[in-house]
Amino acid sequence: MSLWRVLLAILFPPLAVIGKGCGSVLIVFILTVCGWIPGVIAALIILNNPNR
Repeated sequence: MSLWRVLLAILFPPLAVIGKGCGSVLIVFILTVCGWIPGVIAALIILNNPNR
């Protein structure tokens, strides 16, 4: 996980997970619309997942 992706996850979470698949982007987008903090947390979790 690079510093660029972390900063992008904090500023605009759906853009940070764009390379992880459509489902990830959709989930993070919905969580960001509901509240900025849940979107950031979800993006950081998805980016930190070593299995993907």
